[in-house]
Amino acid sequence: MDSISVAPGLLVAMPQLGDPNFERAVVLMVEHNDGGSFGIILNRPGNIPVALVLRGFEIEWTGDPMTRVGFGGPVQTESGWLVHEPIEEKPAEPGTLLVAPGIALSMSLGMLRRLAADPPERLRFFMGYAGWGPGQLADEMVQGSWLHAAATPELVFETRSDDLWPSALRSIGVDPAALLPSSGIN
Repeated sequence: MDSISVAPGLLVAMPQLGDPNFERAVVLMVEHNDGGSFGIILNRPGNIPVALVLRGFEIEWTGDPMTRVGFGGPVQTESGWLVHEPIEEKPAEPGTLLVAPGIALSMSLGMLRRLAADPPERLRFFMGYAGWGPGQLADEMVQGSWLHAAATPELVFETRSDDLWPSALRSIGVDPAALLPSSGIN
């Protein structure tokens, strides 16, 4: 799998993917190379308020009190990730990278403090991430377990979690109702 064709972008789980962690998942792919792959599951909402999590870091959340932390994946579920619109600054905050146009990922405590104090309109919090070892994701894609879609700010930030999987499929011309489990390319 060519890294340009996988990251940045969205991976959209197909029905034949047997892992319950990824059933109907949409993953924001951050990195894909010979060493492995890394992304954040976008459509697994959580029940824990962001304010409660931030209180443990002695950080005050000034945003919407209804904002919840999502499940970003089954790996290192104690790790936190911020997916947000890019903050215009030069140089960029350490621990922040531009994933795709209009989409940034931050993992630093400094950026967490900054975004909690002055939350941008487009901001999502996640615990954990999705990871694949060398060649693992390429094998899954050959088996037909994933499709690739463009990562757009509209899909990432403006689409409800329940609507993200069918919306991502429609963005690449796939009718979700027409999908049947299969074994992919043999």
